[in-house]
Amino acid sequence: MTRRLLLLAPLLVFTVGCGVVPSAENNATDAAREAARKVAQRLYGQQPRTAEEVGRTAAGMNGVEVLRLTGTSTHDGDGIRVVVRTSGSGTGGAFAPEEATVQRCFTFRVSPTSEWGEEPGDVDCPDGPPLSFAPLPAPPRLPYEELRAKLPQVPAGGRVDEAEVRRALAALDLDPAIRTEVKADGGRVGVLLVVKGNGFDPQDCLLARVSPGATDVWAPSRMQRMPGEGGCSVGNALNPQPAPH
Repeated sequence: MTRRLLLLAPLLVFTVGCGVVPSAENNATDAAREAARKVAQRLYGQQPRTAEEVGRTAAGMNGVEVLRLTGTSTHDGDGIRVVVRTSGSGTGGAFAPEEATVQRCFTFRVSPTSEWGEEPGDVDCPDGPPLSFAPLPAPPRLPYEELRAKLPQVPAGGRVDEAEVRRALAALDLDPAIRTEVKADGGRVGVLLVVKGNGFDPQDCLLARVSPGATDVWAPSRMQRMPGEGGCSVGNALNPQPAPH
């Protein structure tokens, strides 16, 4: 019995090497596909975007090349079809420890009707260089020190004048790209200064609250400034969210 097992061992190793253990190239291709899936997940959403906005976001991700964009807007027709080239590395496991690195091309659609986690399709890489996108202009600087200096300081027991707060904001002569919001509540006045974001990264914003005895100016945490978190709102100025743990 032992002799029979010893004779079968080389055959088992041969069978594993030929069919059961995945190849390094296959694993590398799976890694490249996973990278493309992350691009599609990053672009997923209901916000209307142009093909240039979609392409610029994808091209800004590490190791991603955008090779083709089809369509003009996420909300027109079938949306935008994207072809990206990504790379991946992998080994075949204990029987094939050598690492393989591959570049592969995948396609996916960006549209309000796209499904989260949809598998990117394999495609042949188009000829030609990757698409390039002009960088966005730098967002205007939010005037933290100037806002703090201009807002009124109301003594304890005093009354906060919303009109005075609005006049202080007007005196800052803010860049038109900075949106402001002012709201009075419970004897206090909240202020929001915010720059429109891209729908994925943290927004730039400043909050302020003028109360009898205290005037505070601050920027919410990065987590609170993520889209959907509500940190960049005048409500957060009046009633700040607890700090994330």
